[in-house]
Amino acid sequence: MKIDLHAHSNVSDGTEAPAGVIASASAAGLDVVALTDHDSTDGWEQASVAALEFGVAFVPGIEISCRTREGISVHLLSYLHDPAHPGLLEEITKAKDARLTRAKRMVTLLAEDYPLSWDDVIHHVAPGATVGRPHIADALVAAGAVASRSEAFTAILTSHSRYFVQHYAPDPALAVELVRAAGGVPVFAHPVASARGRVVGERTYREMIDAGLLGLEVEHRDNPEEGRVFLRRLAAEHGLFMTGSSDYHGTGKPNLLGENLTSPDVLARIEELGTGSSVVR
Repeated sequence: MKIDLHAHSNVSDGTEAPAGVIASASAAGLDVVALTDHDSTDGWEQASVAALEFGVAFVPGIEISCRTREGISVHLLSYLHDPAHPGLLEEITKAKDARLTRAKRMVTLLAEDYPLSWDDVIHHVAPGATVGRPHIADALVAAGAVASRSEAFTAILTSHSRYFVQHYAPDPALAVELVRAAGGVPVFAHPVASARGRVVGERTYREMIDAGLLGLEVEHRDNPEEGRVFLRRLAAEHGLFMTGSSDYHGTGKPNLLGENLTSPDVLARIEELGTGSSVVR
């Protein structure tokens, strides 16, 4: 059984509609795929319908943007939570609104040096989608400022550039608590992806585990091998399960569906622990 538990649609920063992600999962030979859009569950309904059509089991999920007190970005995957849970929904909505304000400020700064407007960015955002830096990157590509989304992030939209603006994000331990309260299964996404920026230290892992963290995304292209060794040891010490995923974004990233996989036993454990929603088969 081929199981990929991390994929994005154009509800956040992927390039395919939710139904398109399911169709692509089917074409890639997957049996199970999770849709984990950033700070949004708006794609669940469309993905659920497509899952029944294509015969691919769909795991409802989300990727929550968090930040430690030291300012380090942390991404938390949640599976099978209740999307209407008041506490979790309030926090996600706050983060989503902050992303919009941040994006507008960044475009204002970029417009000082590049032929870019807010309308240019919105052109690349699907209706109701969470606006983020990838959409700004796509607008920069369309304007001829860079050749690709990856180049935009490396050359212009890096967190060290003068155009970068922080946005509100919950503390990782708080996010874990809220996911558990909503009946969800929290998994730390690509925890040692050092090429993306600073990674957290022991204290953050301890706080997240104490708050109810259940899993670690170990097999991910952005986790270096020495980091995976550390994660496997941490998982064994604390009884955490381990997942493998692609972090698929359509044409937005080179990541391919099914390039890393999760075991059926881990999926069974996620289904056992998740009480807020169900896998669609």
